[in-house]
Amino acid sequence: MPLTPSQTRHILQSLAHHPRKNLSQNFLIDANIVQKSVHLADITPRDTVLEVGPGLGTLTSALLTAGAEVWAVEFDPRLAAHLQATLQQVHPDNLHLLQADALDHPRAGLPVAKASAGFKVVANLPYAISTPWLDQILSGPLPARMVLMLQWEATQHYMASPGSKQFGAISIFLQSLYRIAPGHKVPAACFHPRPDVESYLLNLIRQPEPFRFDRATHDLIRTCFQQRRKQIGALLRGKLPDNGQEWISSLSAEGLDARARPEVIPVLAWQRLRAA
Repeated sequence: MPLTPSQTRHILQSLAHHPRKNLSQNFLIDANIVQKSVHLADITPRDTVLEVGPGLGTLTSALLTAGAEVWAVEFDPRLAAHLQATLQQVHPDNLHLLQADALDHPRAGLPVAKASAGFKVVANLPYAISTPWLDQILSGPLPARMVLMLQWEATQHYMASPGSKQFGAISIFLQSLYRIAPGHKVPAACFHPRPDVESYLLNLIRQPEPFRFDRATHDLIRTCFQQRRKQIGALLRGKLPDNGQEWISSLSAEGLDARARPEVIPVLAWQRLRAA
């Protein structure tokens, strides 16, 4: 069972730990949301699961109870020590805990060979690292499923459709690799301390034929969205041998031309772009 608000406060007091807002340390205290995370990820015994920021171990415990082998990375040394003294002692073979920065170790030490054999991600991602961490995950062996607890604002960028202000490079990269399945809104009251914003369980299922951009095209798309108010013809000038004219001509199928701005160009059209 997840920790209640009083249990959470008691443990934090015993650890002399004050939740750090800059690290998005808001601890999940709602049993239904914990079980919803496990259910959406379709966790089964012997699944390999990556968790980022396990905190006090509420979600970690549920994953272990479901029979998963968990690889977790926790930045805060005090919380990592607590997890080692509690959950890791009980599950020495199934919990692999790394005290480190998730941006330095995005897969929590999960070996590449094991990741390539298949893994899932269930994580409560701090807002400040969500996009750079996700960018790293998408560049390596791809998880089969990801259930990510994120601030509602962040999910708007990941789920955005062309033509919206939220649509950007990360929308294109993510949606080229994953189908966005129904998720779940999470009220602020489900956390301690209560955050100022609502959250969302983003439910991602790997595409049957995921499309990954080569590095040069990936970087070019990012550059385009850094100047998203410019027209695509101007953005590609000097960046491609033919200034992207062949690709721009192909946009006519979507009713677009060189005057189009990056945010209105569909994901499938971006997949046809080749920078190298």
